[in-house]
Order: sequence, then structure tokens, then C-alpha cells
Amino acid sequence: MALILLRPLMALLRVCASSIFVFIIWRLIKRLRTPNSPLAHILGPKKEHWLKGNYHRIFQDGLRYNLDLVQQYGGAVKIYALLGQEQLYISDPLALHHIVVKEQNVYEETDMFIMGNRLIFGEGLIATLGEQHRKQRKMLNPVFSLANMRDLLPVIQPIADQLRTILNAKIPADGSVVEVNLLPWLSRGALEYICQAALGHSFNTLDPIRENEYIEAIRTLAPSTLRLIFLRPFIPMIVRRFSLYWRNKMMDWIPSDALKNLRHVVDVMDAASKKIFTEKRAALENKGFVGIAGNPMQGKDIMSIMLRANASSSNDERLTDSELLGQINTIIFAGFETTTTAICRILWILAEKQDVQARLRSAIRKAKRDYADAQGLSSPWEDVELPYDTLMGMPYLDAIVRETLRVYPPTSLLSRTARQASVLPLHQPIRSASGEMISSVHVPENTTLIISILASNHNKEIWGEDASEWRPERWLSPSGERLHLGDGEVDSTGGVSLGVKNGVKYPGVYGLMMTFLGGGRACIGFKFAEMEIKQILTTLVPRIHFALPASTDRNGHVKEIYWKMNGLQVPVVRPPAGDDVTAQVPLDLRKVCEQDFVVNQPN
Repeated sequence: MALILLRPLMALLRVCASSIFVFIIWRLIKRLRTPNSPLAHILGPKKEHWLKGNYHRIFQDGLRYNLDLVQQYGGAVKIYALLGQEQLYISDPLALHHIVVKEQNVYEETDMFIMGNRLIFGEGLIATLGEQHRKQRKMLNPVFSLANMRDLLPVIQPIADQLRTILNAKIPADGSVVEVNLLPWLSRGALEYICQAALGHSFNTLDPIRENEYIEAIRTLAPSTLRLIFLRPFIPMIVRRFSLYWRNKMMDWIPSDALKNLRHVVDVMDAASKKIFTEKRAALENKGFVGIAGNPMQGKDIMSIMLRANASSSNDERLTDSELLGQINTIIFAGFETTTTAICRILWILAEKQDVQARLRSAIRKAKRDYADAQGLSSPWEDVELPYDTLMGMPYLDAIVRETLRVYPPTSLLSRTARQASVLPLHQPIRSASGEMISSVHVPENTTLIISILASNHNKEIWGEDASEWRPERWLSPSGERLHLGDGEVDSTGGVSLGVKNGVKYPGVYGLMMTFLGGGRACIGFKFAEMEIKQILTTLVPRIHFALPASTDRNGHVKEIYWKMNGLQVPVVRPPAGDDVTAQVPLDLRKVCEQDFVVNQPN
């Protein structure tokens, strides 16, 4: 009987393994049968592995490797991907303008990216192309308007207050220091932020006792997908060759804990999003609004605004239920992981640079006191809630956030596929394999291009010789005011417009950097992310002092935090005090005293 039951399993495994084997052999034969590579004239590093090419160097703790590629070869580099596939690694500003703006219909998301996201998130914004994506974008753009951000800010302030209360409770009252791993708490806070702002729904993520299956699924999604990263290139082939029924059978029968865990995560996310969507739509149809009694959001959340906008749209522009559902998990995931990383990185920088922390704390105190005086408020200045325009207009806070997102972008690399042959012009010529300087690159059809956000943000020609140095003053005038990008003002060192060189600039939607990309596929929620980061900083920094870990373990070792660039930024503790694997940001916390507002000028 058992043998009979195993027969369909073995048959399916043979079909699956045979398909993958044939795919690999076909790709290898295709490489061998191509006498002259269409990218032969583009220089790049030698292939290091027959299967992984150079990919493992780019995506696995690859900060230095990525920057060295551009330093050695310029803004267009040939690299080897899986199975020896040749790809282009692009950081040239003019080339990126063509990719993400001028010819974005030619350079689209890869099939691997679109199909993979569709399997996980459904028909959301990051899983669609062409007219369908344009329609979704048109519907969602007004949802993230400045007016809606202004409405959201005061109703999500209690989340930052709760986070501060939790951290304060861990700090001794006598002014001594306690070490706290901030990553799980900031992760929980970011999740609560985006869940309330996006869905108008609280999962009580800041309550460690009340665990929630949906929240756990969202938190484990990124690690689950990273465990299967080398299977991603096979996704298009599997989706095209096997029906949904047989794909589900594969998930049932293939003995892989990683696959089964990912399937469970997706199932939980799908069930929760359907439940929330059904409740909100019912509230809208029955009551004319989607706020819930007792909920401070009262219909101001992103999903509520989107449902109302969709209901009032014409039939041609209206999104289907599956498209609306797809936005839920897309927005939650996109607004959680990267924001957590950015806030952790900023607090780590403040802990390392005590003068910067003191100057920021003083700037926050001044802004809150000025606002309290103007409004006639009598509450302690630390508890003053700044309105949106005041918060976003604080020069030094803005400089810190911008500089951190430039030097340390949470996502370092993205991919595109050339749907037709094209020519990429280059701002800075590169040397070809023949030694000739060339100012454009012929891109064959179906070529994959890697957009290097990291290398673009570290371009010395655009950002100066100190481009890889974290220096927030580059965003400020000598008098401490914000520089307006590209308007002819000078920075404090070079005398050129910040982010612009000889009229050339990156097509980034935020601060002329590529962190949030640009064009029609730029990050739609970057204003919300910026607002959340600034609100949390202005809530935590006035009452909590941050420092790098100072205590030693029983072997006398001090924890050293190291940030791995694995596509996403991953903070770990280096050996011997840590395992170099577990994501964590342990910092020393204590209550703020008056001395913590004094800025010590560097020698």
C-alpha cells in the first residue's frame, strides 16, 4: 500500500528533477553554442564559480566587493550570474535615467521577481507590469499624499510613545546602563506602525505576551525567502510548466522544511488579509465609512482611503478584489523590513557618534520647546508632539535621515530585464575589452541588468570624494539650513550643487539618491517611511541615551556590531562575542541627563 502511495510522489519528483536538470543543461549548452558573447566588449571580473558566477560575492556580505567593482570598471560592468549568465551591473546616472525613467517600458522587472512576488503577495503593486501596474499606481498615489500623511501622523504617535515606554521600563532609575537588543523592539514597532497606518488594525505587536500568527508570518517572510534564494531563478520555468495543482503537490511532497515553512507563511498572510479586507469592505458598504468604533484611525488608514477611492472610480480604472487584496501584504511587508533596518542603523550611528546624538537631541528640544511656546502648551517638552510640517522641516534631523539612507540604503540591489534590444548611454565613458573608451552600451534583448543602489549612492563624482563617508553636514548650508538639491546652492566643502554634477543627476525620487528608486516603479511609500523614522527618533532620543555595548562577557569580549550587506542590510555581532549570523543590535541604554545635550566639538 505504501509503495502504491509513493508512486505518484516519485513520478512527480522525477518530472521536477528532470525539468530542472534539462533547464540547467539547456542553459549551459546555450552558453557553449554562443561563439561570441554580445557583452564580450564589456569588462568585468572573471567568473569565479561555474554555478554561482560572481553572484555570491555581490549578494553575500558584498559591501566592499560592490564598491570595488565600480571603482575598477566604471558605471557599467559585466558580471556572471547563475549558470554563467552574463548580466550588466549598472550605476552610471545617465544609464539609470534611461532604465527607470526614459525607457522604463523597455527595462522591466524580471520574470523571477514578478512571478515570485505574485506567488507570495498576489496581484499587488510589486507583482504587476504594464497597464495593470499603471492602473494600480494611479489608484495608490493619492493615498500617500502629503495631506494623508498629515492626518496619519497624530493618530500613530501613540505607537512611538508605547515603544518609548517599553524601553524606558528596561532602564534603571538610578542612571546606570542596561544593554538592550533594539532590533526585535524596533521591528515590532515598525510592524505596528504599518499595520495601523495601512490597515487601521492593531495586532498588538508591542505586547510580547500576545503573539499573533500573522505578525509572526510577516516577520519570518524575509528569512524564509532568503533561505531559498538560489531556487528563485527556476520560478518562471516551474510556473510556466506546472499548473497550480501540481505546484501544490510539489510543496506537499518535496522534503524541504524551508519550502514548507514558506508555504505556511504565505497561507497565513493570505487568510489574514482576506479577513481584514472582507471586514473593511463590509463596513464601507453598510455604514459608508471603514472606521471601526473605538479605533483612533477612523477610516484614515491607507486601506480605507484606497477602498473609498476604488469605489468611486470608473469601471475601467477600478481595481479587482484580487488586486486590492494583493496590496495589503505588499504594503505591510515593504513598509516593515526596510524601515526597521533604517531606524536601527541610525540609532547605531548615534551610539557610535556621541557628538551627533547630542546635537540632534538639542535640536529636538529646541523644536519642541518652540512649538510648545507658540501653542501655549504646558506639558514637558519631551512629551510635545510635533505636527507634520515641523517634524519634516527640522534641518539636522533631516540631514541625519537622508545621509543614512544614502550611505546605507536598506536595499542595495534591484534587477531589470531588457524586453527588447536597446542602447544605454553613459555619463562617464568606460574602457572596453579592446582598450577603447566607449560612451554607450548595446544591451541585447532579454539581458538582465542589476541596478546598484549602493554604488550609485557612493558615486564620488556626484557626491564628492568623501561619498562613502557618513557626513550629514553635506545636506546643510554653512549656517545649518537645509540645502535645496540642485538649486545652485553650494555645500560646505566643494562649491557645487548637492547631488548634481555638470547638469547630471540620479533619477531618484528622494534626495536625488537611488534609495527609493525613481520613475514609475519608485517606492510609493517613501514619504510614510521618512515620517515614521523621524517620529520615532524625536520620541526616543529626548529621553533615552544610546551607546555602543561596553560590558564584557566572561571571556573578556565586547560585542562588536557589524552590518552585512546581503541584498538587505543585516546587523550581526562579530565573533568571539557573537555568532556572526543572528540579526541583532545590542546597545547600552540609560536615562538622559543634562550633559547629554552638550555637543563636544571634534579636535
